[in-house]
Amino acid sequence: PQLSYAKVSYKGRGRRERDGERVLQSGAQRAPSPSHPRGHVIPAKAGTYWMRLAYAQAGTHRGSTAPTRKRELLEGPSAYAQAGTRRRRKAARMTRERRDPPRKETPMPDLDLLRVDHVGSLARPRALLEMHVRFDAGDASREELTALEDELIRDVVAKQERIGFPIVNDGEFRRRNFQDSFGAGVSGYDAPESREEYERWQEGARSRREERVESGPQVAGPPVVTRRAARERLVLRRNLPLEERRFVAGVATAPDKVTLIGPDRITQRFDWQASEGVYAGLDDFTRHVAEIEREMVSQLADAGCPYVQIDAPGYTAYVDEPSLTAMRSRGEDPAESLARSIEADNRVIEGVEGVTFGIHVCRGNSRAIDPATGRMVPQWHREGHYDAIAERLFTGLRHKRLLLEYDSDRAGNFAPLRFAPKDKVVVLGLVTTKSDEAERPDDLLRRIDEASRYVPVERLALSPQCGFASGAAETLPEDVQWRKLEAILETAARVWG
Repeated sequence: PQLSYAKVSYKGRGRRERDGERVLQSGAQRAPSPSHPRGHVIPAKAGTYWMRLAYAQAGTHRGSTAPTRKRELLEGPSAYAQAGTRRRRKAARMTRERRDPPRKETPMPDLDLLRVDHVGSLARPRALLEMHVRFDAGDASREELTALEDELIRDVVAKQERIGFPIVNDGEFRRRNFQDSFGAGVSGYDAPESREEYERWQEGARSRREERVESGPQVAGPPVVTRRAARERLVLRRNLPLEERRFVAGVATAPDKVTLIGPDRITQRFDWQASEGVYAGLDDFTRHVAEIEREMVSQLADAGCPYVQIDAPGYTAYVDEPSLTAMRSRGEDPAESLARSIEADNRVIEGVEGVTFGIHVCRGNSRAIDPATGRMVPQWHREGHYDAIAERLFTGLRHKRLLLEYDSDRAGNFAPLRFAPKDKVVVLGLVTTKSDEAERPDDLLRRIDEASRYVPVERLALSPQCGFASGAAETLPEDVQWRKLEAILETAARVWG
């Protein structure tokens, strides 16, 4: 007969298991036998004899004399042997946990729904700017520069975590310009190794007043930062955002993000007329850029990067009259260019799973110190409200987070936000990076309330309007930066808890 297995207690308490069912009976022990498959009820004081009998029937006792045929009736180890194994495993596990307590895993927040954000670049420490001068002059090695970058990135990541910011990055400290995320990682551009001509142009074009300033000149300089032709089809040589992210992931405990300049800006800074033998026009070039960037984003996703922000400042060129005039003078159709760029941005992120994608739109991030007052004043590259492109842009892009500049009248009112689809979060760039005065939470609360007339507050978030240092030399004072980030955190806590 098929036997039921029993656990025999040393404490006078019987336990029987049958068909996965456990029965406890105080003051008795149960042992199986061929004639009583369900087990005998045993007086507690008669334990020794009956336990030996149970062991013998199970073929597990050292002194067992049970016939082989009885042992063959048993399939696998006895219940008593199984119980002993479980006890030993439990004791071993408890010992390990006392010695090395299990780490409590912090669940990854839903980054699509982050209530606070920053756009990427953070104020450059003075030590880094001084190192750049020494490096450019040949007075410091690449190893010295990298060692200082490592040290400063560890520090800035720790500071972001210390104030409770829910998303962190390296402040783009390894970049001279935010657009280096693409231009410095590919080959094929007709661009010089030296930045001297571009820096001379910068110095000559520098303004100290509150006004519109030029960007993206057609001079010999870094690709994408300046408008350059291609001498051969572009090839990805280094995934710089991935290299940057690997270091951050090793020092951060909070989720991290990376930034990547998008296809629209790259295309606008491409001299296609001088590249006709390399690319068959803007469609060919833009499609190829999207393929390269999709490879970059896929590598970031494979490395576990949770959040990628695409920088797309050029979208405001489609509402800026001087920019539109320049496009038409080159024989470009602005409406076709806008549609091409939206398609390319979507192609970059197509099919990439497990990553939050945001896209940032602004009007330039220049600033200057007015010599007459000594105060920081804003500058800009483009101006114009979102109205003319809002419906096509907001509904066409597949990114979950729309990070939009809204720190000045140049951006217009919040009415265009009514076109934002219900599956997107609108991140209001209300905190300016062009002033050394920190915003008051009460003022930010009023503006969020205004925006909520067009987008429910549960689909809103808060951020600076742009980075705190889009270029290495264009930086906000560090103490001002931290006060502004803390104001964002305080405001968000009052709105969303």
